[in-house]
Amino acid sequence: MEYINFILENPIYIILIAFGLSLLIQLYFYIFYYSRILFSRKKQDKKQIKEPVSVVICARNEEENLEKYLRSILTQDYPDYEVIVVNDCSEDESEFVLERMQKKYKHLKVTTIKPDEKFYHTKKLALTIGIKAAKNDLLLLTDADCVAYSNKWIEKMQENFTEKTDIVLGYGGYIRENKLINNLIRFDTLFIALQYLTFALGKKTYMGVGRNLAYRKSLFFKNKGFASHNHIESGDDDLFIKEVANKINTSIEISPESITRSKSEPTFAAWFKQKKRHTTTGKLYNFGTKWRIFCENTSRVSFYILFILSLIWFKDLYIYILSAFAFRLILQTIVYKITMKRFNERNLLVPSLLYDILMPYLNFSFILANSFTSKKNKWK
Repeated sequence: MEYINFILENPIYIILIAFGLSLLIQLYFYIFYYSRILFSRKKQDKKQIKEPVSVVICARNEEENLEKYLRSILTQDYPDYEVIVVNDCSEDESEFVLERMQKKYKHLKVTTIKPDEKFYHTKKLALTIGIKAAKNDLLLLTDADCVAYSNKWIEKMQENFTEKTDIVLGYGGYIRENKLINNLIRFDTLFIALQYLTFALGKKTYMGVGRNLAYRKSLFFKNKGFASHNHIESGDDDLFIKEVANKINTSIEISPESITRSKSEPTFAAWFKQKKRHTTTGKLYNFGTKWRIFCENTSRVSFYILFILSLIWFKDLYIYILSAFAFRLILQTIVYKITMKRFNERNLLVPSLLYDILMPYLNFSFILANSFTSKKNKWK
């Protein structure tokens, strides 16, 4: 009671209390979630049998990317797999590129969707057609602009499947370029992966990324595909995983051989548009997921703001305030450093200290921008 009376008489101390609370919330995420990436090890009971796999890729006007990246998928060191490319209403030379590749790679199958001005459809239809065409139960999904950085990509993703495992989440990064926007995009992608992978390790799976995602065909049809959110253009990866994942059927793969990478958006405007599209599905996450993401973002914003205010108003406590800030910074740096090393992400550690402050505001701007727009998003 004395403490309450003291606070009521000295409301300025609310700043210090709020700073401590935001610090505790941040430490909770780093200690109970993000740090899991540091201790994640390969399972000793991974199966030795290499089951047949169907790789499914949807492509619309991806002539250049198919020419450049598809060979990395077609030349995997794996005994039994097929690659299904759904050529979805392409108006470029994709059809001829695929025809030429089919002559060389017999395990490449192509399904074509012809343009129809009277019929509008999203990527979900193309993906559904590709999955129906797959002859194997194990599906591995990626995009036409993605390159597999190892010929062991299929093997590493596949070996996580067990009798209880229906979903495998992988890391889909971006190719490193000497551009500021590329640096920012790679950090954002890394942090999102840190979240969804460690949440999955904590039995709180809520999403995967279509650039590197595997699940069973039987699981897809058991869930009636994308039926529950087919009216939404995005969500073929995160909303689907949200629906079908549970505490025991999901595994993650973070070995360097399992990584895919694609080319990032070239400008901030293009990336902003892409992020707007991705955030449209966030409102459909369950309450627990939305609450965790909200708490992480708001506690991060308040932590930095209240840190400055605490230093200004409580100069006699600056040693304790700086120590609290330094403790989180050290923990954050360790987590980021090891995560970047595992995913071979370079030149991000120092900029991450700035991006960590900046990203919550950008995330809010993506959500806010969506509330003022109602135009249809593009296919991909």
